[in-house]
Formats: sequence, structure tokens, C-alpha cells
Amino acid sequence: MSIVTKSNQHSHEITHLQQQKLHELLAYVSQNSPFYKELFAKHNIDIKNIKTLADISAIPTTAKDDLQQQNDDFLCVPRSKIIEYTSTSGTLGRPVTIALTENDLNRLAYNEYNSFLCADGSADDTYQLMLTLDRQFMAGIAYYLGIRKIGAGIIRLGPGVPALQWETIQRLKPTAIVAVPSFILKLIQFANDSGIDINSTSVKKAVCIGENIRNNDFTLNILGRKITESWDIKLYSTYASTEMQTAFTECGAGKGGHNQADLVIVELLDENDQQVAPGTPGEVTITTLGVEGMPLLRYKTGDICTYSDEPCTCGRTTLRLSPIMGRKKQMIKFKGTTLYPPALFELLNEREEIRDFVIEVSSNDIGMDQVSLYVVPAELTDECDHRIRAYLQARLRVSPHIKYVTAEEIQKIQFSEASRKAIKFIDKRA
Repeated sequence: MSIVTKSNQHSHEITHLQQQKLHELLAYVSQNSPFYKELFAKHNIDIKNIKTLADISAIPTTAKDDLQQQNDDFLCVPRSKIIEYTSTSGTLGRPVTIALTENDLNRLAYNEYNSFLCADGSADDTYQLMLTLDRQFMAGIAYYLGIRKIGAGIIRLGPGVPALQWETIQRLKPTAIVAVPSFILKLIQFANDSGIDINSTSVKKAVCIGENIRNNDFTLNILGRKITESWDIKLYSTYASTEMQTAFTECGAGKGGHNQADLVIVELLDENDQQVAPGTPGEVTITTLGVEGMPLLRYKTGDICTYSDEPCTCGRTTLRLSPIMGRKKQMIKFKGTTLYPPALFELLNEREEIRDFVIEVSSNDIGMDQVSLYVVPAELTDECDHRIRAYLQARLRVSPHIKYVTAEEIQKIQFSEASRKAIKFIDKRA
């Protein structure tokens, strides 16, 4: 006799729900998506044969290149139904437009409502948003809508300007901030320089976006530790992309971003598009559920993660994603060493001698990767330079080209006219 545990029962319910929503999606895109109509015809895909979640592997994956080259062919509704036009940041090539209907905006709000609840949010909180709500940035509007749905207070302050951030914190007393972790370090530095006692302020937690705060074993990385050693606040990591219109957010346990199973099907695939085992790195591949404007089927995000399917101590039983190990197209082969930008960020964040940085990778005349670092040093002395170079040589076993710049110069590199957030990695390879 088999014993059905509560978590097993819940798992069966999730599978049933996802299969039902998958069938609805397949019928919808085969009727309304020019891209998927053509894909199904080209590969002789009969959607009636896709009965289980496992059967989805019969459908070819969709890549970023497809979205960039055939952007309009993914649209499933007439333009009169589009309420909001968002776009990707263009980190990996030409920006992609993602169009949302009224239903999609409601789904986006529900997604972030769940995310903020997962990150221990409530109607009693007030969130200071330290990110842009313009420039077609989906995350900004998503956070705003999700916080509204919870019923919490919102302070839309935008990115940068530590002096204004602190003045607003002291005046309006938010309980939480939503910010890029490296900017939180700048807030701490400004507070220390200005005599502000950060631990006596109202802020008790931070939802961290855009950068890793954890290692792959979920311990805090250098960036996460630097924040929490100075500021007694709880950090919650979140991972999302414009294309998936869904977020993976940590709960208080801090053991990975929780999948919202009613909004997205997640696969982690190897080089042969086969599902990897738990704990094995794979490319995050998503199928959106309930998206009306531009749904995606087996879309490869380019992000490399691991996953766990063990129940979380918070009681949730859905899959959890690790921090991003790197982006497939951003992998650097440098003098025989394989590097991903997040690993380099971790090394550079570790040193007190390095106040800020940008990594630039380009191709040399024989097509090999060249790495250059723009560094704001703590002091422009031979001794500081020697310590930085010796450290990088010891940790990387290779020496990148270093150019020292001022804080003003690094700001201009990090924030071009079109950028919505600080750019720490510039890829100039062909």
C-alpha cells in the first residue's frame, strides 16, 4: 500500500494544474501565434500528442535570437489590445519588445504580489523603490503593481542619489527597500560618511534585484556579507526576466527562488536540451502560463542555474532556483581559464582597495577573449596598485588589463544614456 504525503499530494495537484494550463497554451499559440504556427508546421508537431509535462520535450526550444529576429511574430493579439510596451535591457544584443494586455498586467501584479508575500511582505510595509519606473522597464511596473495589490505603501524614488534616498528614508520611514545590492553598499558608505546611524532607521529588509547576494550553496556571498555586516537588515534575492513575465523570489529561509508553478513551467537543460538532475547546472528554460500578448514555449533564457525539488522549510514544495551562475553567452575564455561575470564580480567586491568597477571583454586580433577592468581604487598609490594586481593574479592565475578611473568616470561608463541600471559588464566581442 502506498502512502500519499501532503507534499506528494500537493505535487500531483501542481502537475495536474500545469498540464491543464499547458494544453490551454498549446491550443492558444497554435491558433494565434504566427511564430509557433510556423514552428509546429515545420517540425510536424501535433499538439494532441502533448499530453503530459514530459511530452513538452518533443517541442523545439525557442531562443533569444528568435525573439530578436521575429519579434512581431510572437504577438498573439491585435495591437488595439496592447496596454503596455516593455523591452529587455539589450544586455545580450538588440532589445526585445514584450507587449502586455490588460490581462497580462493583472498577471504581472499577481506574480509580484506572490513574490512580495514570499519575501515576508505585508500591507503594513512601506517600500522605497530605488529603481526606474520608466524606460520600458518591466520590473519597475511589476514591483509597483505587486506592492499595490498587497496594500503596502510605495515610495517611487528611482535609482541613485544616496543623499536623497537617506533624506526620504528619514522623512517617510519605509520598512523595506527594493534595490540593486551594489547600490545598497553605496548607501552604507554615504551613511557612514554622513554620520547616519543606519541601524536606528526604519528599514528592516531589502528585496535585492539584478545581482547575486548568495553563493551556490545559498550562503551570503561577499556582497551580501558586506551589506549585512554593516546593516542589520534581512536580504531577499529575486530573479526574473522581461520575457518570462514572472519572478523567482526567496522566502525567509533564503534557500533559492521559489517557482510560481501556476505562472511558469521551468526546465533546466543541458547542451543537448535534456533536463538536468537537481544540483546540476543547466540553462533556465521557461514556458509561460496564462500570458495573452506574447506567450513563450520552451524559451531558453541564457541563464545558468541549478535547482532543488526538495520541499522548503517554509512549507512550499515547488522547485527552487539557485543564484545565477552566469549567462551562457557571457562566458569568458581568458588565457585558458573559463570565467562567468558573477564570479568576477565576487572577486572584485571582496577587496577594500576596489571601490567600484566595470569589466569589459573584447576580442583580440586572433579572436581570443581579452579582459579589461575599469577600477575606482581606494587610493591611487603604487602600494594599492600592487595589492590589487597581486590579488587578481593569485585568484585568477591570469592578469587582466587594469585602467584606474575616478568615481565620476565610472558613473559615465556604468550609466549610458539608454541604461536603466548600472552596467558592470560590457561585452564588445564580435
